[in-house]
Formats: sequence, structure tokens, C-alpha cells
Amino acid sequence: MSAIEITPIDGGITAPGGFRAAGVACGIKASGKHDLTLVAAERPVPAAAVFTTNLAQAAPILVSRNRLAASGGHAAAIVVNSGCANACTGVDGMTHANAMADLTAATLGVDPSSVLVASTGVIGVKLDMAKVERGITMAAAALSPTGGGDAALGIMTTDPFPKEAAIEIVSAKGTFRVGGIAKGSGMIEPMMATMLGFVTTDAQVTPGLLQRALRAAVDDTFNAITVDGECSTNDCVFALASGASGVVLEATDLRLLVDALRGACEPLAIGIVRGGEGATKLITVNVGGARSDSDAKRTARAIANSPLVKTAIHGGDPNWGRLVAVAGRSGAAFSLDRAVVRIGPIELFSDGTPHDERAPEAAEYLKGHDIDVFVDLGTGGQGQSRIWTCDLSAEYVRINADYRT
Repeated sequence: MSAIEITPIDGGITAPGGFRAAGVACGIKASGKHDLTLVAAERPVPAAAVFTTNLAQAAPILVSRNRLAASGGHAAAIVVNSGCANACTGVDGMTHANAMADLTAATLGVDPSSVLVASTGVIGVKLDMAKVERGITMAAAALSPTGGGDAALGIMTTDPFPKEAAIEIVSAKGTFRVGGIAKGSGMIEPMMATMLGFVTTDAQVTPGLLQRALRAAVDDTFNAITVDGECSTNDCVFALASGASGVVLEATDLRLLVDALRGACEPLAIGIVRGGEGATKLITVNVGGARSDSDAKRTARAIANSPLVKTAIHGGDPNWGRLVAVAGRSGAAFSLDRAVVRIGPIELFSDGTPHDERAPEAAEYLKGHDIDVFVDLGTGGQGQSRIWTCDLSAEYVRINADYRT
């Protein structure tokens, strides 16, 4: 079953019924900006999560994974701090991540196993728990069904703008909503999760169905973006379902639920790339003519992560040769004699022949801020994939050269 109508709405993560949120400044960040976010349901509700594939996993990842398992796939709250990743911090890191969850549970009066925790910021720095405790108290007092905007602010690090989205879905099963917030600007690579993302819905679903749908939605959204090819230690996506709409979705409604989650996750994922560190252009990489979707995705990822491709686009150089070279070394089946390269609508290479007379037109196209590139691998296959990335600028180097100092 598919959605009949999907409409963007305001409200972010608290647009679905049954959720409150808050974002506060408790001093973790020296800047004094928002640095702690709390999202709360009215009771423990079905929950799902997708975690980083990085083997250097931060304490919050391990704690949330354990608590989600202990609760049987239910959660009543998510507590998140920014300004400190609490990663690679040893025994203290685990103690602090568990304390964050326990303090939140005690403040809200819920079972400790029903609180998920996440952190983002500099790796290798210990949390100041006095500040965290103060922040949890402040956030709990500020919880509001209109607190989604502040919640989006509280999870930011180098993000140039907050990212929130919400949609209303009208379907044959009834009307329900999905909302979310996300953060991420650097250390972004499509190896799931790729950043921090938090999604809510007021549909009624089982934890198992929510988990299946979240994985599928993430694969085409948060798992299809890259800024710099770096997979973080703290990446995760959490989803909670309150059931407040009264719309009951069952296993036969999986496609509907995936479409609904994707509808909220896609603008959040694209927002991360658009706000990538030093980014001036959003680049959509499409690959077709592959033997399989996995071959297409492998090539799209290689193109999206190529410093030479990203710098050429930043400089407005329609260097189709860089795209051909990446496609040929990506590991996917490739036929140069039948390959096609387009930058925007302009075909610059096909059937083994360059069309350099069209370069000025392509250079003009590259002056824009939303760029599409397409590569047909020339195998005659039906495999295809799409990944979003951004250009690579001198500003990215500046940000990351002195990130800690």
C-alpha cells in the first residue's frame, strides 16, 4: 500500500502527536549555544535504531544498543548532547553515557531501559557531568509539543543551520505524521548511520515493523549521502512511534511506512549535505547502465567521494575525464566504448568520444548551486543508484585544520 498524499508541514520532530521536545544551553559548548536536547514520548513506545558501522564506537552507541535490546524495542525518551562526542573515553565514557540515560529516566519518571542516549562533538574528550545534569533538568522543565525547533538547535556542531522536517500522510489507513531532526556537516559517509538523526511518527506500529521500515528508509536517504567519506564513531538514527494518530499499520503496510519515513528523512539527509563543511554546491550523483544496483551504488559513492571530482565542480571545471576515471576504477563492471557522462543536461562523453565543444555550456551550468551529474557505465544493465554530496572547498580544509583548536 502506498501513501495517497504526502504534504510537508511545520513542527519538526514534535509535529506527530504524542511527543514533546526541548533544546537548552547548559555550558558544554564554550560558545554558550544550545548543547543538550531532550525528546520525550508520553510513555514507552515502539522504537528502532540504526547504528554506525565504524568499529570504533562511542559509548552512547553501546549504551543505546544495550538499552534498546533490554526494553524489547521500546523507548520513552532520547537525550542528546553536542559539543562532546564522549568517544574513545574508556570506562568513564560508559559511566557517563549510562548516567545521562539514568538521570533522564529519573527526571522523567520512566524505566532506565527506555532512555536512548547520543552525543556529538570532539572525540577523546570527557563529558562534564555537572553540566549535563543541569542540562537534563533544564530540558525536562522546558519540554513542549512545540519544542522541535530548539531540539534541532541543541544537536548542532559545525552545522551552518538546523535541520528539521515534518510531513503529513493521507492514506487509505488514515492520516498520520512523521517528523524529525538531524545534525551533520563533516565526517559524513554513507556507511550507516552517517550522522545523528531522530525521527518520530504518530502511527501505531510494532517495534519489528518500525525497525524494518527504518532500515529501508535510511538506505535511500541518510545512507545515500557523503560530505567527506568519513564514517563517524557516533552515528545513529533513532525512530519512535507514539500511535497517537490511531492509525494502525501492519506488516502488509510496510511499503506505506517506508514511504512515510523516507518522506521525512530525505530532506533531512539532503540538508546535511547542503550544509556540509565548506560546501557551496549540492551535487546529485546518478549512475545508471550498471549490471546491478550494488555496482551502481559502488560507482556513485566513488564519484561522490572523489576529491578531484568535488574540487573540479567547486571550481566550475566540467572535467568529464575525472568522472570517467572514477567510474573505471570503482570496481564495478564498466565499458568505456558505451559509457555516457552528462553534467546537468549536457552530454560531454559518449560511445568513446568526447564532446569538448560543449564544455563552455557545461561550465556555465556549474555556476549554479544545485548540480546533477550522470554516468552510464555502458554495460547495458538496469542497475542504478543516486547519492548526494557536495563540493570540496578551501573552507573545508580550514574548518578541519583547526577543529580542536
